[in-house]
Amino acid sequence: MDEKERYEQARKRVEEIKGFYVHLLVYVLVNLGLFLVNILRSPETIWFYWPLLGWGFGVVAHGISVFGLRGVLGPEWEKRKIREIMSKE
Repeated sequence: MDEKERYEQARKRVEEIKGFYVHLLVYVLVNLGLFLVNILRSPETIWFYWPLLGWGFGVVAHGISVFGLRGVLGPEWEKRKIREIMSKE
């Protein structure tokens, strides 16, 4: 892989990470706003946690897609699994 390809790969990775952090920031700010609207406008009915939970699953999925499950299904796990399968054959 030449320098230009490595740079392009790194740039794409940075964009993925940046996208996740922007998503996380918007999630926090919007849900804070929803919390305030709920508490100030209709404190007798607590509903703010529904969008918090639903969108929260999306944020977690986005984080996993960007950062992966390092210890569980990351590159090291793949290498170990490949070695394990190759040793059995």
